[in-house]
Amino acid sequence: MKKIFVILIILLAAGTLSADPIYLGNFPLGQWLDANYNAVWDFTSNNIRILSPNGRVLYDFSDKTIQDFKVTMEGSQPAISFTCPEAGRSYKFLKPLLSDDLNMRINRPNKPEYSVTMRKQ
Repeated sequence: MKKIFVILIILLAAGTLSADPIYLGNFPLGQWLDANYNAVWDFTSNNIRILSPNGRVLYDFSDKTIQDFKVTMEGSQPAISFTCPEAGRSYKFLKPLLSDDLNMRINRPNKPEYSVTMRKQ
């Protein structure tokens, strides 16, 4: 009986430590250019990647730990937010309804918030 109890506790603990999946739901899919870093943010239905302008993958969130992943509405704007411990950052993306642009905010420990309006590719 003690073995079953210990196994149950381990399984419950493992479930609370697992990463959130990336599922963008109704958030717009596509690619947006962060001109400050010459990087293209690529949003697909189940992944987010950062690409160079020639398409080389610079960062792929599919093999990273994603925490607190949320797809929400802020007023009339679709939004996604998440934290990636490996990158050491929290991300928030807002999509204005009447624009092709995408607004990104990145919170980085011990650094100012990074904010940019990215253009649709």
